[in-house]
Amino acid sequence: MHSNDLVGFTDGDTAILAEVVSEVEKTQAVIAAAQAAQTRALARAGEVARRQAARSHASVRVHDMALRGIAAEVAGVLRVTDRSVQRQIGDATTLVEDYPQTLDAWEAGAITRGHVRVIVEAGAPLPPEARPGFEGEALRRCEAETPGRVQGELRLLAERLHPRTLAERHVEARETRGVRVVPVGDGMSDLCATVPSLLADAIYDRLTQQARSIVDVRGQAAVDARAAAGGNEDADDTAAMSRLELVASDRRTMDQLRADLLTDMLLTSAPGADPTRTDDGPGTLGAIRAKVQVVVPVLTLLGRDDAPTDLVGHAPIDPATARELAGATRSPLERILTHPVTGAVLHVDTYQRTAAIDRYLRARDQHCRFPGCRLPAIRCEVDHTIDAAHGGPTDVRNLAHLCQRHHSMKQFTAWKVTQLPGGILHWTSPLGKDTLDHPPSLGVHFRPSDDPADTDNPPPNEPPQSAAPF
Repeated sequence: MHSNDLVGFTDGDTAILAEVVSEVEKTQAVIAAAQAAQTRALARAGEVARRQAARSHASVRVHDMALRGIAAEVAGVLRVTDRSVQRQIGDATTLVEDYPQTLDAWEAGAITRGHVRVIVEAGAPLPPEARPGFEGEALRRCEAETPGRVQGELRLLAERLHPRTLAERHVEARETRGVRVVPVGDGMSDLCATVPSLLADAIYDRLTQQARSIVDVRGQAAVDARAAAGGNEDADDTAAMSRLELVASDRRTMDQLRADLLTDMLLTSAPGADPTRTDDGPGTLGAIRAKVQVVVPVLTLLGRDDAPTDLVGHAPIDPATARELAGATRSPLERILTHPVTGAVLHVDTYQRTAAIDRYLRARDQHCRFPGCRLPAIRCEVDHTIDAAHGGPTDVRNLAHLCQRHHSMKQFTAWKVTQLPGGILHWTSPLGKDTLDHPPSLGVHFRPSDDPADTDNPPPNEPPQSAAPF
C-alpha cells in the first residue's frame, strides 16, 4: 500500500490534534472528580433521610417520605424528576458503602464512570461480605481495559466468589423468564424477553447473520440493476428489473433489519423480509443458524465440577446448559491447553493444520484486538499484522483478529501495529501514543495442580487443565 493511500496528518493537523487530546484528558479528570464528589453528596442525602426516619417510631413509610422530600429538593437543582434523584441516591449509597475503593479510584481518574457501572452491576448478585474481595480484583482488571471488555471477566469473577453456585441460582432464575411490552412513546414499544443468556445471544447472532445476508443481497442487486439499466432490456425483464431496483433501494440499518426480521418470524414463523426468496418458501435466511462461542473448563464438561462457563464477551452460563450444548453440537470440540492458574492459552491440539491455526487464534484473541474493542472473534477477520503482500507469514505470530472497522483503520489510517511475542499487539497512534493489547485470559479459571508451577505434569488421575470452546 502506498503512503499516499493513508489518511495521514500534516504537521499542523498533528499539533491541533495533540492540543485536543491534552484538553480532553484534562477535562476528563475534572469531570471524574466532580462526578465522584456529586456521588458522595447524594449518599449524604440518603444518610439524612435515614436519620430523619430513625427519630420516628412510625412505619417504614416514614423513611420513604423523608427520602422523597429530600430527593425533590435535589431534583430542583439538577432539573430532573424526584424519582430519578431517589434512584441516584440509592445508587450512590451502594457505591459509598459497598465499593469505597471504586469511588476513590473514580475520583482520582484511574477509572471511568463506565468502569464503576460494570463493577457495581457485576457485584450486585454478591452478598455484602463478599464484595470487598471482589472489588479489589475488579479494580486491578479495570486499570488497563475498557468497561466493555472487562465486564465479562468481572461477571465470571463474581460467580466464582458467590457462596451459591450458578447452577443452583440458574434453576431458580429460569422461573422468571417471560415477555413484556414497555411503551416508549411516539407509537413505539420495547418488546422485552427475559430468557437464558445462551439463547438470547444465539437469537441475536442469527438475526445479525440474516441481516448481513440482506445487506449482501441488496448490494449485489444494486450492481445488477445498474448493469441492466445500461443495456437494452426486453419488456419481459421489466418485473425482474423492478424487483432488483426495489431490493437495491432498501436503506434499512442493521438494527432496523434485525427488528424487522424478528417481527416477521414471530408473526409468520418465517423471515418474510428475505429478499432472496423467489417463491413462498423460507428462502436463504431461513436456513441460517446461530453461532455462539462458549468456553468450558474440562472438569465441568466431564461433570466433575460445577464451575461457571463463559459465553464469550457476554455472561457466564450454568454448567448444565454447557454440557447439554456440548452433547448437541455437530461441531467437534476443540481442546485448548491452558495455564492452570492464569488461564492463559498454552497450546491447541492439531496445531499444525491451517484450520487449527484459526481455532488457536479464536481461543487466544476471543475478540477484536484493537484496544477497547470487544466484538467477538467469530464476527471478526483474521489479519496479517505484517501484510502478506509485504512478506508477512501466515503464522500465529503474525495473525490476529480485527473487526472490519479496525481492520480498515489499520489499512487506511496512520495507526500502526506490530506483534510481540505471546500475541501482544503494540499499537501506535498517529500522535505516537503506544498501547499494548494483551490477549485476554479465557475468563474461566481452573483448579490448579498440587504444584501450581507444574503445568506439564497434571496430578495422577486428573485430566489436563483445559477448556473446550464450541
